[in-house]
Amino acid sequence: MAGGLGTRLYPLTLGVNKQLLPVYDKPMVYFPIATLMTAGIREILIIANPGDLDTFARLLGDGSQLGVNFSYKPQHEPKGIAQAFIIGDEFIGEENVALILGDNVFYGSGLGRHLETYTTCTGANIFAYRVSNPSEYGIIQFDESLKILSIEEKPRVPKSNFAIPGLYFFDASVTNVVKSVSESSRGELEIVSLLKEFLAEGNLSVTVLPRGTAWLDTGSVQALNDAGNFVRIIEERQGYKIACLEEISWRMGWITDSDLSQIAGRHASSAYGEYLTSLINQSIGKEW
Repeated sequence: MAGGLGTRLYPLTLGVNKQLLPVYDKPMVYFPIATLMTAGIREILIIANPGDLDTFARLLGDGSQLGVNFSYKPQHEPKGIAQAFIIGDEFIGEENVALILGDNVFYGSGLGRHLETYTTCTGANIFAYRVSNPSEYGIIQFDESLKILSIEEKPRVPKSNFAIPGLYFFDASVTNVVKSVSESSRGELEIVSLLKEFLAEGNLSVTVLPRGTAWLDTGSVQALNDAGNFVRIIEERQGYKIACLEEISWRMGWITDSDLSQIAGRHASSAYGEYLTSLINQSIGKEW
């Protein structure tokens, strides 16, 4: 989901979609796509403002070079996150679906393999991440057995310190459930309202992301800068790139050494291309 106007980042986003801004050395949209890919998801629909779709298509193409499939659909008005399930109704069909926000950065060892277990969930599964500033997020309250007690959107007096990150897994029923959600006072189909529908039916579960997982929201200038610094520090220290889509495809076995070499050639004049070339020459193999 890469719509919206990005008004909190003005003037940065007056001329460019927020999800196309750089997070250190890659476009922001690479990071949520990487999260989906590491979870084994290869059919990806990108929803964005009508005027931005061509730019996303120029950046990503149809996905065949990565062994995935990218589709594109417009969100003509900023009608809320849950509108994705109306726009993507035909794309979803009768299959389970994951929704990730285009400005969310996730990082953690084995995170992809962990997330893959939720691609066959029944009902809906969301995540909880402990934060120090809960009033700025959608908040979930649950007991020791992970029974969900309440969900609130940016409460003044939060009932917990666990925020709901912008990554959600649903079964195919979501395209019907979303039709029962009423627009909020802002005229939007709120994701919290959709989650409450699943909660009322007893079909919503929560998973607490482990402490070793990083979740970064790039909604403000400071948060965007912090995310870039985080990625730079990890990459420089470890020597591996975060959210390198070509590397993920190669390690997943979706593209060959020859495919990766050709892609590296197209990036030959950049450090990114040098990194892709170095992957083929590594002796450690393709294991994560």
